[in-house]
Amino acid sequence: MTETLLITNAAQVVTMKGHKDKPATKDAMSELDIIENGAVFMENGKIVAVGNDQEICSAYKADHHIDASGKVVTPGLIDPHTHLVHSGTRENEYAMRLKGKTYMEIMEAGGGIHATTRATQAATHEELYEQSKKRLDQFLLHGVTTVEAKSGYGLTLEHELKQLEVVQKLQQEHAVDLISTFMGAHAIPIAEKEKPELFVERVIQEMIPEVAKKKLASFNDVFCERGVFTPEQSRRILEAGKKHGLIPKIHADEIEPYGGAELAASIGAISADHLLKASEQGIKDLAETGVIGVLLPGTAFFLMAEFAEARKMIDAGVAVALSTDANPGSSPTISLPFIMNLGCLKMGMTPEEVLTATTINAAYAIGCADEAGSLEAGKKADITIFNVPNYLTLSYQYGMNHVDTVIKAGKLVVKGGQLQ
Repeated sequence: MTETLLITNAAQVVTMKGHKDKPATKDAMSELDIIENGAVFMENGKIVAVGNDQEICSAYKADHHIDASGKVVTPGLIDPHTHLVHSGTRENEYAMRLKGKTYMEIMEAGGGIHATTRATQAATHEELYEQSKKRLDQFLLHGVTTVEAKSGYGLTLEHELKQLEVVQKLQQEHAVDLISTFMGAHAIPIAEKEKPELFVERVIQEMIPEVAKKKLASFNDVFCERGVFTPEQSRRILEAGKKHGLIPKIHADEIEPYGGAELAASIGAISADHLLKASEQGIKDLAETGVIGVLLPGTAFFLMAEFAEARKMIDAGVAVALSTDANPGSSPTISLPFIMNLGCLKMGMTPEEVLTATTINAAYAIGCADEAGSLEAGKKADITIFNVPNYLTLSYQYGMNHVDTVIKAGKLVVKGGQLQ
């Protein structure tokens, strides 16, 4: 049965079209393609036409109609870097940091990732599913229709598979699309701290082949940082993933310049993430090779660290995307709109650039730009309607959720700010 839906009278329809085949860089990150008094027609979960309200309404009739008068219509937001599936919270560490302890000091004392690992290992599949589903509901309420989700709190084959299987089940049952990333190389288990090579080999020889065999992930990520995985170890892990069809991603240069951006460029990663301390050479290499820089200002905000130099990266030609880095230790938020605020207020990005960074560039960062990230005929009908008069308000009013309506694959899933 044909299902049709028509959005009309929008104050602005921000299409993001015109970025085919590659993410937006430099001045192109400011090209939003805005239709004033716009409309969008959808059929069977796909966008059929986007244009001026009068033109679309005269050409198409629909079963269902949404009046977007005085509101802004954008592509569904995309979060390209999260640690969605985990158990437990770490507010005690938050208090410790406020008293002067550093993130790495807490981690080395058995906190940090290790605390979440213990909680995640202890949780059942069902418990992880229910906790993660609640977080995913909140993403949807904040206008996000596609989310990347990493493993990495299991650190054993059994528990890494458990995390990825939860992602798989959520992908099947939740409205939000989920893109899976294997991140067995998130930390070295405490028991193997003195013999990290044993764990590196287990990731390469045991975990990666099984994850690939079960088709549980599209990407393979590694935390390349001093005290975690060296550039040499990271390269071996990412090369091993490539042999099994997993596309490389890297947690790079978060705490100090460590060659992570350079490694991402040389190995052909789809993205290098964090980049708070990326070197000049690393930034140049990312720009030259087309590796997307996924910046996570929520992490810098929460850890009270210096922010990544987004302005420098964009001006150098790096395609920049933004993400929450939603996780219990260093960025306990699911608000991508707040991340957009931080992009402007703390990293020197413009309102246009943050919209690009949370739609089409974010889609490229997780390999789904052929069906998401812009409002164009043939793409999935993933749409967010904000109760604001123009797109500038989204980055001007901070810490607020302006989402009124969310449409996922042509279905109304949020209405009046409430789940349907």
